[in-house]
Amino acid sequence: MAKNPHFYPVILAGGRGTRFWPLSRKKRAKQLLALDGKQSMIQQTVARLLPLAPARQFWIITNDDLRPAILKQLPKLPKAQVLAEPVGRNTAPAIGLAAFLLLREHPDAVLGLFPSDHVIADEKNYRATIERGIEIAAEGENIVVLGIRPTRPETGYGYIEAGCVFAGNALRVRRFTEKPDVEKAAAFVAAGNYFWNSGMFLWSASTLVNALREHLPKTAPLLEEIAATFGTRKFAATFRKLYPKCASISVDYALLEPRSAKGEQASNIICLPADFGWNDLGSWTALHEHHTAKSSPREGNLINGAGAFILNASGNYVHAPGKFVAIVGVNDLVVVETDDALLITTRQRAQDVGKVVKYLDEKKLHKLT
Repeated sequence: MAKNPHFYPVILAGGRGTRFWPLSRKKRAKQLLALDGKQSMIQQTVARLLPLAPARQFWIITNDDLRPAILKQLPKLPKAQVLAEPVGRNTAPAIGLAAFLLLREHPDAVLGLFPSDHVIADEKNYRATIERGIEIAAEGENIVVLGIRPTRPETGYGYIEAGCVFAGNALRVRRFTEKPDVEKAAAFVAAGNYFWNSGMFLWSASTLVNALREHLPKTAPLLEEIAATFGTRKFAATFRKLYPKCASISVDYALLEPRSAKGEQASNIICLPADFGWNDLGSWTALHEHHTAKSSPREGNLINGAGAFILNASGNYVHAPGKFVAIVGVNDLVVVETDDALLITTRQRAQDVGKVVKYLDEKKLHKLT
C-alpha cells in the first residue's frame, strides 16, 4: 500500500474527556492512555494510519497533561506537530487550526480527522475505506464522513440520515441529528438508512477553511492568525492569546448541520458506510461493550477490582481498583470509584456524565474535572 503524499492525518487526543468522568485529565493521562491492549490508544491509531501516510505528515491536537506522554510514545512524529491547546475548544477549532496550518504549505492537502479512542477490528478494510474517502474528498468541495451502521438505539452518538447514491456505496447526506433521545434513536435504527456518526471525517484543507470562513466567521480569522505564526517565536504566545477567543463548538454543530441544511444535493456531504469492526471507547458503556465482547465475562459483568462476588446480576460495569466488589440483584449499572469521586449510573444513561462535568465546571470544582 503506497503512502499518499497529500494525506495528512489529524488525531485528536484527550480533550476534556467528559464521558470518562470521574477520572480527571491527569488521572486519565496515567490510567486511560492504554484502554485496549499493550499499546496506548493513540499508538494504535497512528499505527493503523502509517501505511497511508508518512510520520512527517501526522498532526496531533492534545492538551498539556497528555503532550509529554504522547511525545514519549510517538518519538518518530515531529514534535512541533504535537500541539497542546491552551484551553479546550472542542473539535471545530482544533481541526480548523490544522486546516489553516496545512493550507499555507500544502494547498493540495486532504485532512483526515481521527479521534484517538477508537478500536478497529479489520484494519485492512479500514484503510481501504479511508483511501476511498480521500479520493472523494480530493474531487471537489466534498466533506466525507465515515458512517457506522447502528446496532442499538444509542443516545450518545450523532446520527447521519443517508439519501441517494453518490457513487459506488457512498451516499449523499440528508441531515445530521446530534444525540437523539432513546425513542428517536430507536426509530432511526428501525428506518435502516441511518448511520452513527463515527467522528471520522475527510476533506481538503481548502474545503474545510472555506467552511470555517462561512459558518464560523469570527473564529476563522483567529485560527488563520495563529497559523500564520507557526514556526516562529511568536507562535506559542499567539496560540495562548487567540485560541481561547475561538468558539467552543464541535465540527458537527459548527459545520455539518448548517452545511446539510443546504439540501442533499447542494451540501456535498458524503457518507461512506464503514464496516470494519468499529467501537468508540469514549464512554464507560462502549468500554463495557468492547471488553465483554472480547472476554465474555460471567453474565456480562465486567469488574475491575480485587476479587468479586456476583449474585443475580448481569451486564454491570464496576471500576473499583484494589477493592473487593460484590454485586447483588442489579443489572446494567456503571459504577466507577476513584479517590475523590463516585459515579453511579446505568449503561443506558452513561453518556449523560457530561452534564455532571458541566455542573462541576459551573461550581468551579476543577479538581474533579
